[in-house]
Amino acid sequence: MSAKKVRVRFAPSPTGGLHLGGVRTVLFNYLFAKKHGGDFVLRIEDTDQSRYVPGAEDYIMECLNWCGLIPDESPVAGGHYAPYRQSERKVIYREYAERLVMQGHAYYAFDTPEELDRNRKEIPNFQYGHAYRDTLRNSLTLSQTQVDQLLKDGEPHVIRIKMPEEETVYFDDMIRGHVSFNTGESDDKVLLKADGMPTYHLAVVVDDYLMDITHAFRGEEWLPSAPVHLLLWEYLGWKDAMPQWAHLPLILKPDGHGKLSKRDGARLGFPVYAMNWFDEKTGEMTPGFRELGFLPEAFLNLLVMLGWNDGSNDEIFSLDEMVQKFSIDRVNKGGAKFDFEKAKWFNSEWIKRSEAGRLKSEVKKILEEKGVVVTDDALLLKVIDLVKERCTLLPDFYQQSAYFFEQPKEYDLAAVKPKWTDAKTTFFEGFMTMLGNTERLAGEELEQSFKALAEEHGIKAGELMLPFRIMLVGGKFGPHVFDIAALLGKQETIARIEKALAAFSN
Repeated sequence: MSAKKVRVRFAPSPTGGLHLGGVRTVLFNYLFAKKHGGDFVLRIEDTDQSRYVPGAEDYIMECLNWCGLIPDESPVAGGHYAPYRQSERKVIYREYAERLVMQGHAYYAFDTPEELDRNRKEIPNFQYGHAYRDTLRNSLTLSQTQVDQLLKDGEPHVIRIKMPEEETVYFDDMIRGHVSFNTGESDDKVLLKADGMPTYHLAVVVDDYLMDITHAFRGEEWLPSAPVHLLLWEYLGWKDAMPQWAHLPLILKPDGHGKLSKRDGARLGFPVYAMNWFDEKTGEMTPGFRELGFLPEAFLNLLVMLGWNDGSNDEIFSLDEMVQKFSIDRVNKGGAKFDFEKAKWFNSEWIKRSEAGRLKSEVKKILEEKGVVVTDDALLLKVIDLVKERCTLLPDFYQQSAYFFEQPKEYDLAAVKPKWTDAKTTFFEGFMTMLGNTERLAGEELEQSFKALAEEHGIKAGELMLPFRIMLVGGKFGPHVFDIAALLGKQETIARIEKALAAFSN
C-alpha cells in the first residue's frame, strides 16, 4: 500500500441514468477508500457537451445519496482540489496538450469531419494512427510555416497523441495482474477537441494527477484505452505518480452472454438503473431499483456480490460490514451474471432484517398513495413487524397490510361459498359472542378458543380457518389469522365477521 493517503474517484459523464454497473464501481471505490481511511471523490466528466443531459448530474448525486455512498469531495461538497466539473477546468487541459505537442508526443490535426468520413468509407478498418497519419492533414505532414499560419487563422483542429508504432507498454492491475499492450494496435486518440475541451483520455490523466488520485477503479471495457493513458502518464513526466489501476469485471446478462444493458432489462422485465430516469429528449422513462421497491441496503448488497465475496458462505452484508471485509484480492476477474430473482431475495432478506421504524415512512407513503389513511403510527409499526417476512418488494406492504387500516371492500367468495353451510354461520355467530365476552385478545389463546368452539360445533377447525381469514382480510393471504385478529382487536374483528357473514350467506 502506498504511503500516500488513499484517494479514489468516481468520474461519471452526465449523459443519462446510472447503470447498476456504475453504482458497483462507486461501491468498490467507496469500500476501498473507507477500508484504508482514504477519501472518495466525485468528479463530473462533462467535457462532451454534445452528450450533456440537463438534470443528469443532480440525478447522479441523488443516486449516491440514496445508496448512502456520500463523496468526501464533489461539485456539491467542494474540496481542496476544486473545481470538480471538468467543464470548469477547461483552461487547465490545453497547457498539457500543448506541452505534449512541443515534446513531439502529440500533434495538431486539421482534417475535417468530412475528410475523415471519406477515409472511413474508402479504407477498410481505417484508423488515424501510424499506418495513415503521414498521408493526412496534420502537423506531421505540413511544414512548420503552414502549421503556424493555420493556427494563426484559427483553423479548426484537434490535438492527437502520437502513438509509437511498435512498443510494448504494461502495468500491474490490482485484479488482473500483469497486463501488457502493443502500442501499434492503438490509434492516435484525440486529446483536445476543436472546441478546446479535452477528451476523456487527456482529462482523466491530468485530473487524476492534479487531484492526487492513488487508486483508479473502472470497468474492464476501458482496458483497450490503457496504452494511451500509460503513455500520457509517462510523457507528462508523472509515471511515478500514476494511480494503481483495477479494471472491474463486467456485469453480464442473465445468460452470461455479453454485458448487461438497458435493453436487456426492458426485454426481461427488470431495472438496470439505480433510480427511475426520465429522458427529456426521447420522453422515455427507464425504471429503477428504488422505485420498484428495493431498499438501498439490499441494492448495495446485491451489487457487492456481483464480482466479490469475502471467502465465506456469507451473503448478507451491511455497508459497514462490507467496509470491514472488503479486499481487492477477492474481486473476481471474470464477469458476473445478473440474476433478478437473487436480487429480489436480497431485498426480502433486508426487509426481514429491518426494524419497523426503519421501514415506517416508506410503508406509510405506499399505503397513503393507495388511499389508505394511517392515523395510528404505533399500530403501523406492529403491522410492519407482523407482515414484513411476507414482503419481497416494498409495494408488497400494500396488500399485506392495508386491511389492518380499512375493512375489506370485497371478498374472495369463490373460495368460501361453495362449501358454506348454515352450521358455519352458527359457529361464527357463537364465536362473535365468545369474542364479546373476552377481556384480552391474544393470538395463541384465541386460536385455542376457536378450535375448542369448532369441536363443540362438530366442525373441523381447518374448514373454518380460511373463511375466518377471508372475513378479516378479503382474500387468501396475510400472516397467521389469529395474530391478525389480535392486532385488529375484538370490536373490529366482530364487526368484520358480522359484515362478512352477510356476504357469505347471500
